[in-house]
Amino acid sequence: MRRIWAILAAVSLGLAGLGAEKFIVASDLAWPPFEWVSAKGQYLGFDLDVMRMIAVLEGYEIEILNLAFDSIIPAVLAGMVDIGASGFTITAERAQVVDFSSPYWASDQTVLVRADSGLNIITALLPGRRVGAQRGTTGALWVEENLLAKGVAVQLILYETYPEAIMDLLAGRIDAVIQDQAPSEQAVRQYPGKLLIVGIIKTYEEFGFLVAKGDPKRILPRIERGMRKLKETGAWDNLVAAYFGNPLDAIEAAWEACIPILTVEKDPVRYAACLAAKVRERSP
Repeated sequence: MRRIWAILAAVSLGLAGLGAEKFIVASDLAWPPFEWVSAKGQYLGFDLDVMRMIAVLEGYEIEILNLAFDSIIPAVLAGMVDIGASGFTITAERAQVVDFSSPYWASDQTVLVRADSGLNIITALLPGRRVGAQRGTTGALWVEENLLAKGVAVQLILYETYPEAIMDLLAGRIDAVIQDQAPSEQAVRQYPGKLLIVGIIKTYEEFGFLVAKGDPKRILPRIERGMRKLKETGAWDNLVAAYFGNPLDAIEAAWEACIPILTVEKDPVRYAACLAAKVRERSP
């Protein structure tokens, strides 16, 4: 953990007044549209903006740390960070060591292949196929439990990030990638004509934000109130419209144009409306 702490890259966002309470939010910034680093080095994504908007509504500050996915829960347990916001599926195993917010997103897994591979959802997962997934994710767990444990001798190749797996898929070094649906759809959009989703694996997952077991800092009630306010005002729907189904460059340009409304003017509702409108203007 000392090594992890030493290499953390931090971006602080002043979202409340001087001296306000501050929480550290850890996220693996390599999984668009939920979280990523823009071409200009900005930290953005659906999860991160939800955290920023709730911070404004609830009157505290946040600091976002870019941390490897499978290191986030250990960092929460060690008290190094306060909130995990990185598309975490709510599972019984994880709930033994951390506490989750109510679900904020529903997801299934997908089988992603090269468009010219000729593979389908069956042939992509036959014995001998090289299947990629990010370390510590439910995609990797699905391969372990539903293929390897049942004698289907695929080669599971684990990566530190899903973009690394996608690059190996494009290069022909692996045959398929198993990951959540929205990021797979974003990858197809990012590499037009080169990638194809050949099947949906119905896992019925739900994502939640996570904190230390017992919520000693009483963060979850603030997250719950904040999510409720975002949904009641329509800001949540606008955020979804902006981040899902659109090109990353359009989202990045809209985010840069609109983010002062949130960080300076402290108006989450108008920010989300601006973001959705600007993305619509820039999308095909």
